[in-house]
Amino acid sequence: MIFDAHIHIFPDRLAGKALENLSGICHSPYFTDGTLSGTLDALKDWEIDGGICMHIATKPKQQTSVNNFAAEIQKGNLFCFGSVHPDAPDALEELQRMKELGLKGVKLHPDYQDFFVNDPKLFPIYDAASSLELPITFHTGWDPYSPDVVHAPPEEMAKVADEFPRLTIIAAHLGGLNRWDETEQYLAGKENVYFDTAMCSRYGTPEQTLRLIRKHGSSRVLFGSDCPWSKSSEEKNFLESLPLTSGELEAILYQNAAELLRLSR
Repeated sequence: MIFDAHIHIFPDRLAGKALENLSGICHSPYFTDGTLSGTLDALKDWEIDGGICMHIATKPKQQTSVNNFAAEIQKGNLFCFGSVHPDAPDALEELQRMKELGLKGVKLHPDYQDFFVNDPKLFPIYDAASSLELPITFHTGWDPYSPDVVHAPPEEMAKVADEFPRLTIIAAHLGGLNRWDETEQYLAGKENVYFDTAMCSRYGTPEQTLRLIRKHGSSRVLFGSDCPWSKSSEEKNFLESLPLTSGELEAILYQNAAELLRLSR
């Protein structure tokens, strides 16, 4: 089994416009049409057996529709993380609703949602997610949307991990995109933190990636691509090119995600 823990899918009516807009911001090509059917076809072609789709409410008023869509497409081996917006007055109520909908976690993007990861205004959300046993995936490190301001640097992410030890954190992009040395210094090894490998083939080096996986521990690393912005197959090939053991690879490619989501094989 191979499981991509960092995928993005959009409603059919919005996918084309969303990809064009985001591609312009990120100066990046995309490799699916962003729809549910197109993404599932691509994953099949790339020999990926399932995954986690990340949804982001970029405005407070989007919470309900974003999470309804996430619940609608969560079928088979496709699982979904919903989203809340830090400025929504009903964010805590929406977290409870997400749990009732059966969503598997929360996605927060500090750049697109305009917050700093260690801002106290987020603490009630972190506390509620802890109580509801909903892991939170954060975009961490640099992002082309906000190239001059890093909203989730590894050092601040580490402070959140320490402040909320019962919160399961997934620090996307191996703990901090383009902030690998800081990740290694501050975040690697935190017990309540997972890393995912999204975009490592494009931005990371084999040496740094291997060092971070080994320092953090392969049992807390999830395979991810950031599809449609990277091909799952290319990210998998990059991971398999590293001198990891077969046990480490199996854990990263599937077993860690299965345990996190409490799936049966």
